[in-house]
Amino acid sequence: MQLSPGDQRVLDLAGFERLLQMLRDDGLGLVGPTARDGAIVLDDIAGIDDLPRGVGDEQSPGRYRLRPREDDQLFGWAVPAQPWKKQFLPARLDLVRIRRKGSSLEAENATPAANPVAVIAARPCEVAAMSVQDRVLRDGPHADGDYAARRRAAFVLAVNCGTPSGTCFCVSMETGPRAKAGFDLAATELTEPSHRFLIEVGTEAGARILDRARPTAASDGDIAAAEAVVAGAARNMGRTLDSKGLPERLLANLEHPRWDDVADRCLGCGNCTFACPTCFCTTVEDASDLGGEVATRTRTWDSCFAPDFAYIHGGSVRPTLRSRYRQWHTHKLATWVEQFGTSGCVGCGRCITWCPVGIDLTVEATAVGEDRG
Repeated sequence: MQLSPGDQRVLDLAGFERLLQMLRDDGLGLVGPTARDGAIVLDDIAGIDDLPRGVGDEQSPGRYRLRPREDDQLFGWAVPAQPWKKQFLPARLDLVRIRRKGSSLEAENATPAANPVAVIAARPCEVAAMSVQDRVLRDGPHADGDYAARRRAAFVLAVNCGTPSGTCFCVSMETGPRAKAGFDLAATELTEPSHRFLIEVGTEAGARILDRARPTAASDGDIAAAEAVVAGAARNMGRTLDSKGLPERLLANLEHPRWDDVADRCLGCGNCTFACPTCFCTTVEDASDLGGEVATRTRTWDSCFAPDFAYIHGGSVRPTLRSRYRQWHTHKLATWVEQFGTSGCVGCGRCITWCPVGIDLTVEATAVGEDRG
C-alpha cells in the first residue's frame, strides 16, 4: 500500500540502516550525531555504526558531559553540542571573488553549489528552529539564496526526544518533545521488548524513502509505546518558562534592575548566540591576497554581544554589556514575535548549558517578567 503523510510504520535496526542506505543511494550526504571529543557533535556519517550508541549526556548551567547508558539507544541524549543551523547558514562562506585582469576587474560568484544532505536525528526543537530561520532567511522579504538552496536540497529525519537534559524547556515553547511539522520522516526510538523505531511520514518524499526501506505495520502497542516515550520526556523537562504574555512583560520592564545584575555576571563572549539554533546575525569581511590580485568578500557569523556589531558612525549604539544582553534577551523572547510571528526561542537550552558562568535564560526572563522592580 502506498504510504502518505501521517502514516506510521516500524523499522528494526536493520531497517533503519536500510533507510540510511536509501538516502545515500539517492545522492544525499548523511549528516548526523556522533560522539567525539567528549561531546555529541554533528558530522558526516556513513551509517548506523557512526551514531552514539549507548551514550547519554548531562547538561546543566555552564556544564556538559557525556555518560554511558545502560542500554544501546542510538539517540539517548538531549541535543548535540552544535546547532543544525551550521548546515544551512555556514559559519563562514565566501560570497564574491574579484580578480584583477590587466586594467580591469572581474567579479565571480564564490559561493559553491549546495550539496544535498540528509539531516539525521534532528530533535523536534531543532526542526522548529529550522522553521524559525526559514521565515527570515528563505521566506522573508530579503531571502538568502544560498540558505534557500541548502534547505530545498535537504531531507529531514527527525527523532522525537525521550531523554531531555537539565536545561531543556521545549514543552514551555511548544516545540517538543514530539515533532509536529517540518520533517520528511520522524522517528521514535523504542527498546522494549525489541530495539525498533516507530516512523511517522511527514512528506511525500519521506513516504517514498520509507516505503523502499521495507517497514512493517505499526501495532497499537508500538504507537502506545512511542506516545509513552514522548510523554515521559515532557514530564522530565529540566526547565520551564511561562511564555504566556512574556513579550509584553519583558518590554514593560526595560529598566528593571535585573539587567544590571545579569550584566555583572555576563562575559559578553557570545556563546549563547553561536550555540542558539535560531540566531542568524552575520557580518561581511573583505580581504585581498598579498599581491593585490584577488579580493574576496566573505560572510561570517556575528553576535549582538560584540561591541562593534551595533557600531554606526560615531560609536556603538549599545556600548554596555547591560544593553547588549538586554537586546539579545528581549529580541529572542519578545520583539522577534512582532517581527516574525513566532518566538525566537525553541527551548533547546543550549544558551544555558554553554554559558561559561551559567546564566539561565529561564531564570532571567522570569525575574524580569514577574517582578516589576
